[in-house]
Amino acid sequence: MSSIATVRSLDHLVLTVKDLQATVKFYEDVLGMKHTSFSSGGQDRHALTFGEQKINLHVSGREFEPKAQNVQPGSGDLCFLIDDQVDDVAKRLHGKNIEVLEGGGVVVRTGAKSKLRSVYIRDPDGNLVEYVSPHATDKHLLTRPRLSNELP
Repeated sequence: MSSIATVRSLDHLVLTVKDLQATVKFYEDVLGMKHTSFSSGGQDRHALTFGEQKINLHVSGREFEPKAQNVQPGSGDLCFLIDDQVDDVAKRLHGKNIEVLEGGGVVVRTGAKSKLRSVYIRDPDGNLVEYVSPHATDKHLLTRPRLSNELP
């Protein structure tokens, strides 16, 4: 049976948040994302951009339609590929008094394509945020050529 469509990449996802300003500050300061605002359907909207993707932000109780069936701040689990070494990131997080989960350091996990070195923290709403870089034996993934089904 063939599929209805073939997914090639992720454009955006939505986080429902309690405090828009606290969320924006966290993702700008801790993850280096850029805050952008735009108007859609006469309503002011907010997003965080990084790479070719974005995270749209919905304030709890003031979500935009259509929306997920069960929205709740703090229910997200986000994993971000980074260019930095996660050991250095863990040190910088500790230096800013940001709690690093999983024993306070780097752990090895299995990602979509390889083993990953991960550092876990939580955002202001309690969403799980994971910084990852390829395992030492998979460093080629940082500089691998773009696949034919990936956006330029």
